[in-house]
Amino acid sequence: MILKYFFFRVIGALFFLFLGLSCEIKKEVRISDSKFAKKVYPLLDTNHSRWFFFSSASRPFGMVNLSPDTEIDGAWGSGYRYNTDTVKGFSHIHAWQLAGPSIMPINPDVMDKKSVFHDFYSSFNHQTEQIFPGYHQLLLDRYQIKAELTSTKRVGFHRYSYDENIALLFNLNGQLGPSFMNHGVLSTSEEPDLVTGQVTNLPTFRRPKPCTVFFAVKFNIPVEEIKQDSSTGNYVVYFENSRAKPLMAKFAVSYTSVKNAEINLKEEIPGWDFDQVVEESLNEWDRWLSRIEVEGASVEQQRRFYTDLWHALQGRRIISDVNGAYPDNTGKEFRIGQLPLNDEGKPLFNHYNSDSFWGAQWTLNTLWGLVYPEMMDEFVHSLMQYYDDGGVIPRGPSGGNYTYVMTGASSSPFIISAVQKGIVKDDFDIIYQALRKNQLPGGIMDKVGYEHNTSIGGGLSYYMEKGFVPYPLSDIIYGSHQDGASQTLEYAYQDWALAQMAGKMDKTDDALYFLSRSCNYKNLFDSISGWIRPKNKEEEWKADFDPYQIENGFIETNGAQNTWFVPHDIKGLSQLMGGDEAASTKLNQAFLEAEKLGFTAGPSHERETHPEYSRIPINYGNQPSIQTAFIFNYLGKPWLTQYWSRRVTEEVYEGLSPQRGYNGDEDQGMMGSLSVLMKIGLFSMKGGCSLEPQIELGSPVFDKITIKLNPRYYSGKELVIEARNNSAQNRYIQSARWNGKELHNWYILHNDIVKGGTLILEMGKEPNEQWATK
Repeated sequence: MILKYFFFRVIGALFFLFLGLSCEIKKEVRISDSKFAKKVYPLLDTNHSRWFFFSSASRPFGMVNLSPDTEIDGAWGSGYRYNTDTVKGFSHIHAWQLAGPSIMPINPDVMDKKSVFHDFYSSFNHQTEQIFPGYHQLLLDRYQIKAELTSTKRVGFHRYSYDENIALLFNLNGQLGPSFMNHGVLSTSEEPDLVTGQVTNLPTFRRPKPCTVFFAVKFNIPVEEIKQDSSTGNYVVYFENSRAKPLMAKFAVSYTSVKNAEINLKEEIPGWDFDQVVEESLNEWDRWLSRIEVEGASVEQQRRFYTDLWHALQGRRIISDVNGAYPDNTGKEFRIGQLPLNDEGKPLFNHYNSDSFWGAQWTLNTLWGLVYPEMMDEFVHSLMQYYDDGGVIPRGPSGGNYTYVMTGASSSPFIISAVQKGIVKDDFDIIYQALRKNQLPGGIMDKVGYEHNTSIGGGLSYYMEKGFVPYPLSDIIYGSHQDGASQTLEYAYQDWALAQMAGKMDKTDDALYFLSRSCNYKNLFDSISGWIRPKNKEEEWKADFDPYQIENGFIETNGAQNTWFVPHDIKGLSQLMGGDEAASTKLNQAFLEAEKLGFTAGPSHERETHPEYSRIPINYGNQPSIQTAFIFNYLGKPWLTQYWSRRVTEEVYEGLSPQRGYNGDEDQGMMGSLSVLMKIGLFSMKGGCSLEPQIELGSPVFDKITIKLNPRYYSGKELVIEARNNSAQNRYIQSARWNGKELHNWYILHNDIVKGGTLILEMGKEPNEQWATK
């Protein structure tokens, strides 16, 4: 009887031991099983990373962007920087003006318990590293700990393998990317394998209010003790017998409360199958990337294409919890908001943190509008939620708060495009009034970049009274980018876009008013020099004007580049220049000069002010002149659009290297989107804001492109583009057929495109100067 008792005790113990260990049994996740995500090259341009650029263990638009940090000092030059071989921690939030909890696995048996808080970094080698969308693995040389990372939308999942004990250092205080982290707290709970805490991003120049990140961390091994260092305020968590198996941690974050972090954790990763989460992440990326399938060109060109598309789906990140709770910092006091729910109790949309939409009219508007309309829909609802809470549509919100990043009303064309394309179908009057408010006194046009306490730097009163924003506006610096010529050009385009929506809604008086304001760019065209030229408050031209001098009236650009920023009225600009022939000759010469420098102002954003690079007349490393190759369509020379758009793609957006990639500032999907559009030969000069938005043609790099259309938004199943006889030399369109009929235009209406169909382009080595010129 006693033997039988002990027999069943042993069997029972073995059974539960098996259950405990079963979650550790590794099934190999084969990247080769992926069709699209396996082509992504995550290391692209990572030597020039800024805090939110790099991504590995992340989902599309995920709140969590878990990755190793090799540099942590400041918003620029931080995060994962390829040429730095030291890991300083694994942090969970890499967002616009936000950072999140950082942890570091260590070997407690070989470290002094006091010095560990000051000396815990480890070198690593890229040779032992593996990265693909949703997964990052490397070996920490100092500890010989194998670190593996994956995630869901709101939960980071860690697995650390080592033959000895492992402890985790929680770095909750000090500089982390763009923020100084403070008030870090880590607490035990009633559950022996759960810790909770919070850490606050202190205010920055750009984000004027603090933002707290709450977290809940579940371990697969019980916590033995937690030690806090009095000098740094950081913590080390020690575990009971961590040699028995890999240490795993499910790290959930929330911007609202610890309770909601725990809810995020339970909803998104209820179990412990790490490899399953990796596989699910890989599959999710495959689904998103499979919306566009390309055939032809080289293997490297296809890999670069899917890397660009991958970047177009990142940077702008969720800040709402799985239950729809979100941080609202738009008022005097912080509050927890609640998104509207559907009949099943799920949020109708997510709320987002985002850098500016400055330049989105030529990038996100077209790519998301055609391929990912559900994201455009979500972002419009999120931007309108900020309006409901704070009374203003933001340019680039951070931590539930306004930052007033960049200038103008850059979100307006994005929202208007969604309305004109039928993506947003409700609340037109509310949306219009919100947009209208932004472009009148009291709205966001009153404010220049990061102007938190005044509403003067935008120069809107001068723009409305005199028809331009003067430069200089004042001896007082109210914020950043106080450059009147660029502001005038932006406002004019955004006024035109608002006039289109007003026309759609039969608001005739408003349509005429904003349409008249959209001509204000003409007030800064200097017929003597042939450039857009700043004027002062006395309406005098800027003395010693040099069109190739960066800034000095222009925002992150020079006069030669910015002169072409009249996307809504190319014909009007052409007339000022002496007609289409004179304008096209001038622009073609600008491309010839820019080609000598590779079409970019240096290899990275910080080099744009270099004395030589900054004088480039066309710069495809930043947003202000990325539309220029497609202007030739409007000037009656579509073959030059085909030629120069292909040349720019070859020089700027090809190759796979950590040392280069976007030659400037990728800006949360902006330049990735541009690269995708140019490689599939599609563009929209007016940002999709016309009463009848149109898609314009360039020169596709690939022989066949298949775009799957979202059936929730569009009646068509897919758009197929075939470029026959296509090659690096055969870049010119000889003829085109759309759904079997001859196409004699260089554009197709968006509403026709989304009904689905096939576009066949016959390509050739020599330009056909007769096609689409009448």
